[in-house]
Amino acid sequence: QVQLVESGGGLVQPGGSLRLSCAASGIIFSVNSMGWYRQTSGKERELVATISTRGTTNYAASVKGRFTISIDNAKKSVYLQMNSLEPEDTAVYYCNTAVNDRRGFNYYWGQGTQVTVSS
Repeated sequence: QVQLVESGGGLVQPGGSLRLSCAASGIIFSVNSMGWYRQTSGKERELVATISTRGTTNYAASVKGRFTISIDNAKKSVYLQMNSLEPEDTAVYYCNTAVNDRRGFNYYWGQGTQVTVSS
């Protein structure tokens, strides 16, 4: 069973920064991509950013220029550096990965980490 463990959420003032981390563990034959999504109460989960193992990135328009996603293939870890945070960035952030494991090609989710941007 593949598990994703996230860390780095918390409370920050508008304009501040946070760095989220996520590490995948378990029997993984290969990682295809990793990414971050976020969800607020009453809304659907939305893409924040994704990155392939080759470093190809994709960002939501709302975070482009403020957030940076990076990956450490050796550690099967993904990071999200969030700068110039706004109250609208408040959400539960979920790590996601697409992997090849014993069951074939699968997507896995982390448990989520709360990010609150407030003065």
